Amino acid sequence: MSRAGAFLRLGAAMAIALALSGCVSLLPKSKPAQLYRFGATHAQPTRRPPGSSTVGVFWSDGAFQRESAADRILTVTGDKVAYIAEVRWAAPAEVLFDQAVFDAFDAAGGRVRLAPRGAPAPTDFVLRVDVRDFETRYESGPNAAPTVLVRLHATLTRDRGHTLLSDQLFEARAPAADNRVGAIVAAYDKAVNDVLAQLVAWTNEKTS
Repeated sequence: MSRAGAFLRLGAAMAIALALSGCVSLLPKSKPAQLYRFGATHAQPTRRPPGSSTVGVFWSDGAFQRESAADRILTVTGDKVAYIAEVRWAAPAEVLFDQAVFDAFDAAGGRVRLAPRGAPAPTDFVLRVDVRDFETRYESGPNAAPTVLVRLHATLTRDRGHTLLSDQLFEARAPAADNRVGAIVAAYDKAVNDVLAQLVAWTNEKTS
């Protein structure tokens, strides 16, 4: 190939690269996602009276509905599923849920002392919770206010020997005030707090 031909090829390649870089710079920028949280108890941890007895329960987080476990808000309309656009949880839903569980037990102030993995304190029981449903259901059509469904399956076993003590299915449904993101997030907050109140009461009862 002659030197002139090589320069022509190089010039053509540079022209294409410049054209492509111009195209990339003209692509529209995506809107930043709005971040939300759920499950805040809005209450300070209850202090147990000095000398009161406690029961150590090891928190064994179980499975979380796969479609909802990350930071997207899942919606279900009939047999169709989708995520709400440009909206995210501030952290993966399964992480926020774990935080909400510990907050709920602390705020309740019952006998149960929930211990996370790696905690040095001894435990008497193991609590495993599988989140089977964590979703926004449009049961009256895509334009109507949806209902948030949170369904859990809890298993309580004795720490030594892993003997099954009890298991229970818990469910909470919270209708959103309207079909807006803010109202849907508020419904998640209510559903999570309601279902965790059931879980806390059941755990305290079964370990008493």
